[in-house]
Amino acid sequence: MAVEEFIVLDNANARRSAARFIDPVARLMLRLKVTPDGITWFGCGATIFISVVFLAQGNFLIGAILFGAFGLIDLLDGTMARMLGTAGPWGAFLDSTLDRISDAAVICALIYFYVNADSSNSQLAVIAGIVSLVMSLMTSYARAKAESLDAKCTVGIAERAERNLLIWVALLISALVTDVMPYALAALAVLSTITVIQRILFVRKQLVIKA
Repeated sequence: MAVEEFIVLDNANARRSAARFIDPVARLMLRLKVTPDGITWFGCGATIFISVVFLAQGNFLIGAILFGAFGLIDLLDGTMARMLGTAGPWGAFLDSTLDRISDAAVICALIYFYVNADSSNSQLAVIAGIVSLVMSLMTSYARAKAESLDAKCTVGIAERAERNLLIWVALLISALVTDVMPYALAALAVLSTITVIQRILFVRKQLVIKA
């Protein structure tokens, strides 16, 4: 089995498992007349709040708890839209756009904390954070641009779910054991860069053949 096929299969299994918890919540939100777009906006706003109030101040434990809880909203809005039969291009566009804002808020908050932190690894954290920010945005841009050219671009070892999981685990370990966030950001920078390269090569094969 190819790596890309394994990743797709693994993500599909994860979504099915999460659906057992997400579906009942989605039905409740719909009964309360909450819209999928409203959930998307709320998720983005909550992430910015968590980033500014907790992560930027170094309160990683509460930040990790809230970050993990509100991370489920990424699945909630899409599930609600499918239940309503309104899933479509607008919802996908809004979700993707606000996801980029949320991603940037988290990484910028961590960069801000380490710029002001008295830590021997602050420089590593700041540099790795900047690279992670750029490459995480490039990961999404590469896919968007590829799809605008009718090319597929779903490969990569560090998509958004994997990036968020890495940050969440690093937040917990840093809060409860020892500060590993600088190393997690370094790993994220490397993995995100590899993902961008994977996508460039994958799309090149398609477009060169078409040409």
